Amino acid sequence: MLLEEGAARSGRSLAGFDIAPSINVFVNDDLVLARNVMRPGLALYIGGMGSREQNFYNQLAQRYGFEAAAREVQDLYLDGKKAAACAAIPDGLIDLVSLCGPRELVHERIAVFRDAGVGSLLITPMAITVEDRVAQVRVAAELAAA
Repeated sequence: MLLEEGAARSGRSLAGFDIAPSINVFVNDDLVLARNVMRPGLALYIGGMGSREQNFYNQLAQRYGFEAAAREVQDLYLDGKKAAACAAIPDGLIDLVSLCGPRELVHERIAVFRDAGVGSLLITPMAITVEDRVAQVRVAAELAAA
């Protein structure tokens, strides 16, 4: 594990270390809709957060195995074709980096994070109104506790 290697090189231990990724969440029975909610933010980060030569998020998507898609999203986004950049994001990448879709699927994905050693999952509800954001947080908390 990379964290263990880094800790060992610095002479430190991972005892008490909490893995706490931040992830967007949108629980909805319509998986296509839920994925589409995630697309604009992902397109911005993968495509527009930096130059063609230096974009951490694009490089991360490439390391996740989405090299061609990450380059395509970036090219489209930087060329001003934001809708096309959104459409170019593979469903598999969305599923990997977000919690979206029906309750059962989100529950399974939370379990994957837990099994990978995540201690605290920081979520950002992808909703417009305060009421909808609160509802998304409640559902995610229920699924995490189940």
